[in-house]
Amino acid sequence: MSKLKTAVVGVGALGRHHLRWMSQLDDSELVGVFDLDQKRCSEYADEYKIKAFDSLAQLADEVDAVSIVVPTTAHFEIASHLIQEGVHCLIEKPVTLNLEQAQELITLADKHNVKVTVGQIERFNPAVAALSKTELKPSFIEAHRLAGFDPRGTDVAVILDLMIHDIDLVLSFVDSPIKDIQASGVAVISDMIDIANARLTFENGCVANLTASRISLNPMRKLRLF
Repeated sequence: MSKLKTAVVGVGALGRHHLRWMSQLDDSELVGVFDLDQKRCSEYADEYKIKAFDSLAQLADEVDAVSIVVPTTAHFEIASHLIQEGVHCLIEKPVTLNLEQAQELITLADKHNVKVTVGQIERFNPAVAALSKTELKPSFIEAHRLAGFDPRGTDVAVILDLMIHDIDLVLSFVDSPIKDIQASGVAVISDMIDIANARLTFENGCVANLTASRISLNPMRKLRLF
């Protein structure tokens, strides 16, 4: 069986990590990279001894799957184009700016028989993976995800930038529909919400209290289940 040919679209702060990780995968072959900054694109292509694609059209002709690591505002445009070209896509979170765009990507993926997934990396955190062997019935969950300010990611609110990880985990831990959501957030440094708190109440009585901030002095990643 031949290896999947892969590429990375976008080599900024996160994209360079995707390049490194994908270059180490045994079941696929990293063949190229594309970025609007052609100088940076060429530098990474030289470092990994892969091809610097001149366009998305050229990339789509030569790869089977891509990792899309561009600003969220460009996710939908790039992903929809590549999906229609039959290219499988791993899209950094948040998948799109809104639900309508996300639903359209799902529709396109079904139509073109393409696999699309989102970079919800916390699902693969060793501590979270260990919990998969345990029957969880949490009554209360508390999560703090705090980070220092970084201009990267400020094109979306901190909910989609950071809290989205804990929302994803909580929904996987609690086997019950959400009954109520109470939330608040404020923009402090950027034009988007920089610090937020959400209280999710589920129909089975479980409550999840989530806090996310990208303007904290000290970073924190804490998740407690009772």
